[in-house]
Amino acid sequence: MTLAGPTRRLIAVANQKGGVGKTTTTINLATGLAAVGRKVLVIDLDPQGNASTGLGLDRAHRAISSYQVLLGEATVAEAAQPTVVPGLSIVPSTVDLSGAEIELVDMERRSHRLKDALGDVEAAYDFVLIDCPPSLGLLTINALIAAQSVLVPLQCEFFALEGLSLLLQTIERVRANFNPGLNILGVVLTMYDKRNRLSDQVAADVKSCLGSVVFDTVIPRNVRLSEAPSHGKPALLYDHRCLGSEAYMRLASEMLRRTTSPAEAA
Repeated sequence: MTLAGPTRRLIAVANQKGGVGKTTTTINLATGLAAVGRKVLVIDLDPQGNASTGLGLDRAHRAISSYQVLLGEATVAEAAQPTVVPGLSIVPSTVDLSGAEIELVDMERRSHRLKDALGDVEAAYDFVLIDCPPSLGLLTINALIAAQSVLVPLQCEFFALEGLSLLLQTIERVRANFNPGLNILGVVLTMYDKRNRLSDQVAADVKSCLGSVVFDTVIPRNVRLSEAPSHGKPALLYDHRCLGSEAYMRLASEMLRRTTSPAEAA
């Protein structure tokens, strides 16, 4: 497994397993990066649209979405909207996206639609985070082909590593056939419960297995993280002092270290 090098800032946040904190990680990490002055774009590629809701974008204001972008009916610049977080924009998702995989099947470059749509857009942002659906279908493949690196949220539970190998195999196939520059930015452990000895064991097993691929920062189970989306805010705005918010700020700092070259840091 190859770690991403500096400047790998077009990032797919992916895990085909649902309920691992993928969207929570996307919106709070994006907020953390924006909080330290980075210009960030989130692309909501999940038909559930939870990243859009979690960043305060009402469904009535999603007339142009990632669905239109993939079908070539709108540009990323036309679809991007400001969020409740200064410096953070989002290309929202709607339920229409659930039918996109079927519609894309007969289209030219069906796996490269997002990559083609992004074009030079990434140059306008310091980071672009793509929130993928909980599957390894055509939407996620589009994200992996468009991305420079992959961030994998992994829940601290008994079956944490089950299915991870499938995702890693998919990443390797994409590397071999479509996107040779794609790398693993890292694996972030989520939903850690210090009261549960199993969480400690899982965290130790994952770090033993994957080594430096795993971020040092571990995201805890936290009520405020769960409450924040219902208020249309990332946890960092909802309660910046809660343990979950503090963890995501540390993760943002760690990501900056992983994606900043020595020349940029100087």
